[in-house]
Amino acid sequence: MTTERTRVLEEANELINGQRQEDYGTPRENFGVIAEMWEAYLGTDIEPRDVANMMALLKIARLRLSNHRDSAVDGAGYLALGHELGLD
Repeated sequence: MTTERTRVLEEANELINGQRQEDYGTPRENFGVIAEMWEAYLGTDIEPRDVANMMALLKIARLRLSNHRDSAVDGAGYLALGHELGLD
């Protein structure tokens, strides 16, 4: 029996290791560009892992208002990517 939590994690896995990486490049590349733009705007240092973690927080903020599955899937994916980016 497959649980909803497993389906959410499997979908997040497919997203972060599939089409999105093909569309946007590796997480390090894509989040690196976002970090540079956020640094320019905020005037402070930001790492690619910070981008992943802050995007997860955005999804968590949305989940506070409504339990949308896509926010849970995206949040799980961002947290996994943030963890991986923090290993370097």
